[in-house]
Amino acid sequence: MLWSLFINCFKVGAFTIGGGYAMLPVMKDVFVNQKNWVSEEEFVDMVSVIQTVPGAIAVNSSIYLGRKVAGIPGAIAATLGSVLPSFLIILLIATTLTSWYQNPHVANFFAGVRPAVVGLILVSGIKLGKDILSSKLNILLTLIFAFLALVLKIHPVLLLAFGALSGMFLYQRSEE
Repeated sequence: MLWSLFINCFKVGAFTIGGGYAMLPVMKDVFVNQKNWVSEEEFVDMVSVIQTVPGAIAVNSSIYLGRKVAGIPGAIAATLGSVLPSFLIILLIATTLTSWYQNPHVANFFAGVRPAVVGLILVSGIKLGKDILSSKLNILLTLIFAFLALVLKIHPVLLLAFGALSGMFLYQRSEE
């Protein structure tokens, strides 16, 4: 199980460009759809939880998923698998980038990758949104938080705290 966690997280880390948010749809496909290690609901809960703690999305996701699947050794294996490809790639780039960054092919590569990364992040948001936007209250809260973030530029930590408080209040009311 540990080797499987490491290899699957290594593949996700090696073939996903753009960081944690871009990795989420790929991680969801592997952990939820292919391996059935966690349910779709657990995955959405994981994304919610990791937003509240400091650190990289990919690392926090790996820790959470690895721990869920195989305890502390699973968290270590999944985290190493996710981080090692980036570490090796960054090491390679750092040692050679300055000499070939001026190459037009490299510049074109990055020009094409940037929109692809934005697209992956957008897909991640849409896929997570499908599960979350199942009620009028959730849609209203999403629009309010989007307004607070985009227009009023409220800090994400404050938005998460306000979201937690409003959720506890609003959903407690609906259960009574």
